[in-house]
Amino acid sequence: MPAKRVVHIIGTGTIGEPLVGLFLNLRQQLELDEVTFHKNRPLLGDRAKVKNLIKRGAKLVVSAERMSDFEKLGMQPSYEAQEALEQSTVIIDCTPDGVANQHKLDWFQHMPKTAGFLAQGSEFGFGKPYARGINDEALVSGDDRFIQIVSCNTHNLAVLTETLALHDEAPDNLIEGRFVCMRRSSDISQEKSFIAAPDAGKHKDPQFGTHHARDAWHLFQTRGLDLNLFSSAIKLNTQYMHSIWFHLKVQRPVTLDEVIEKLEANKYVALTEKTMANPIFSFGRDHGYFGRILNQTVISTPTLTVNRDGHEITGFCFTPQDGNSLLSSIAATAWLMYPESAEERVHEFVQSYLFDEV
Repeated sequence: MPAKRVVHIIGTGTIGEPLVGLFLNLRQQLELDEVTFHKNRPLLGDRAKVKNLIKRGAKLVVSAERMSDFEKLGMQPSYEAQEALEQSTVIIDCTPDGVANQHKLDWFQHMPKTAGFLAQGSEFGFGKPYARGINDEALVSGDDRFIQIVSCNTHNLAVLTETLALHDEAPDNLIEGRFVCMRRSSDISQEKSFIAAPDAGKHKDPQFGTHHARDAWHLFQTRGLDLNLFSSAIKLNTQYMHSIWFHLKVQRPVTLDEVIEKLEANKYVALTEKTMANPIFSFGRDHGYFGRILNQTVISTPTLTVNRDGHEITGFCFTPQDGNSLLSSIAATAWLMYPESAEERVHEFVQSYLFDEV
């Protein structure tokens, strides 16, 4: 393992940029010597955020051939890309879909001294799928150097399934889980990809529908569970939050009061009396970490219902931007660095941004 403790983030998009800030704030807890971040293109429009990250203590990393281009725009690199990779303790790849898997083939698998590597979202096949509070026990120290942080909506599907159908229940309590992911069209930070009207997604997977249920199935598979999950997706013309309609059939009947008690008992679940995304989003902006709620889900209690003699649970919930993916990234990085003391190192920070109610 390198002498220094360095977290290196590749990419400065909707997950990469807040992760740089998160680890800068966690330098003391994780005993980090440096937080470095790789920026691919020298864009004038990105100069403000890059310079502010540097001002806060992060070190800019660029490819050797683009060093002078960044310098001309007033962004001073500290490291060339290969040098930064070689000195990193944990590398978090936040590049677009498919790129992290290519980076694994080209670079990561040839770096035996690095403690571990994380990929974000739909990077299926990168490594063991992981979501905080769902399959922490499945991580094996020394073996799981490659970890896929599942997407924000997959986090939401998983925590709904875990809380309402599996926790303190027999493994076969879940009969089936059905989900409709109503995705925001773009993040508020993005200048492209907004749409003019709802856009229904295709069911590309005959067993699971979309990748959300597929990834959730693989997540629970790390615990030896074979769950009946299916998801659909539709993109909506909003920038606020993803929302999900869920329908779970269970073996053991429950009441609505029991459902709410189960949700209240899970610290990764926030409840709300609100039914619209914008006040929930605004709450995160005012009270969350850099505007983000780190809970796995925010469940609208007025939408909850239990029918079929207690065997079917239905409701709506909201996915807190990418906050849940950020939470899992913190937890996985801490575990890779300190498998025996990760929890105590990040507990206080994490707890301060988990809400019981929104």
